[in-house]
Amino acid sequence: MVRRTVVAFAVWVAAAGAAFGQGLPVGTPAVAGMAPERLARITAMMKDLVDQGRVAGTVTLVARNGKVVYHEAAGRRDIEKNVPMTTDTLFRIASMSKAITSVSIMMLVEEGRVHLDDPVSRFIPSFAKTTVVVPPPAGTSTSQTAVSAGSAPAVRPITIRHLLTHTSGISYGSGNPFEADYRAANVIGWYFADKNEPIATTIDRLATLPMDSQPGDKYVYGFNTDILGVVVEKASGQSLADFMKARIFTPLKMTSTGFYVDPAEADRLATVYSVASAGATITKAPAPGTGQGNYVVGPRQSFSGGAGLVSTASDYARFLQMLLNGGALDGVRLLSPKTVELMTSNHVGPLYSNGNFGFGLGFEITEHVGRSGRPGSVGEYGWGGAYHTKFWVDPVEKLVVVFMTQLLPSTGSDAHATLRQLIYSSVVESYDTATARAALRPAS
Repeated sequence: MVRRTVVAFAVWVAAAGAAFGQGLPVGTPAVAGMAPERLARITAMMKDLVDQGRVAGTVTLVARNGKVVYHEAAGRRDIEKNVPMTTDTLFRIASMSKAITSVSIMMLVEEGRVHLDDPVSRFIPSFAKTTVVVPPPAGTSTSQTAVSAGSAPAVRPITIRHLLTHTSGISYGSGNPFEADYRAANVIGWYFADKNEPIATTIDRLATLPMDSQPGDKYVYGFNTDILGVVVEKASGQSLADFMKARIFTPLKMTSTGFYVDPAEADRLATVYSVASAGATITKAPAPGTGQGNYVVGPRQSFSGGAGLVSTASDYARFLQMLLNGGALDGVRLLSPKTVELMTSNHVGPLYSNGNFGFGLGFEITEHVGRSGRPGSVGEYGWGGAYHTKFWVDPVEKLVVVFMTQLLPSTGSDAHATLRQLIYSSVVESYDTATARAALRPAS
């Protein structure tokens, strides 16, 4: 019964998805070497999260060897309006945008228009001379940190590689001793949808502020990919929105992905909820700028490559499948296999996560399953977003996973870890075994 239900639902998804774009083809879990009754545990888990008030709603998609074996929605995309979550729901994907911007840069690298070791100032002259925070003297109290800290010229230029690996020394401003200056310049945090100016203007102001550390010295998560978005604009002569639409979204048939939502499609955008403390029930997200407005009728001036995109699980899975395929999908090639290999290799040594994971050109990389402390495979890569979204690609098991929800903050949530455990416990045959067995099946 469970298997029949999962397969029937997948067929329905394929039919419904035709109205909103072309998803990946649908497969049968058992044929793909995954146990349908174990995948059904994901359904139960999501129902529990909704029933316990820990999320409003979710969409989860699992594909193996290019075919969707699980794609279900749970809960509601708007509790107050009693609108059910559906698989075509639009989500703010925040930092999941970074992977798409990183691919955009690497497409330009392949064309010779950008080089990884180019100084950023080649494209954005305001970065020709940057400064770095000089820490205050030892023993300075927290209240005096901003007063005592100084700045000094950077010892080396920031490069494209630094930005891709988050080793430029640039943060999101919070916690920087000059945080007040970041706030005064309106360059603070990852949210750009409310800004009534092109992102290049904002980034020029960022270049005048002291960075957290010297380029190349540390992994510092911050505005790096937003700067890369401006590099794409300068190198291509197009806005980031136009470049991505023409070079990625249209070729990959990602028809529901972009920086802002068509007002006619506004009812498809999930509402943001909040969990402020572990074990608490969700409430409407209180933070300014997290409502529907800026993504639907906002200024529409700023295209944030670091955190600005809206997408669906189906669209994003097509993007990930392209990467898993070595840079191509359905006859469309965006990157070469060697470029994907370069992007998904560790470039930072032990600088990221104390060496428990690596970091490539836009992705966290699993180099050792034991050190990672979680089920997975060597060579797996992925990332997530501020609204508690998550994705990963497992080249060994030929898995693509996309998890969508809208929860900010998501304090105390164990949804990602539990989902990962349930997915890998559903893999009952290795990819090679499942492929060999499928090849022996008689033609239908």
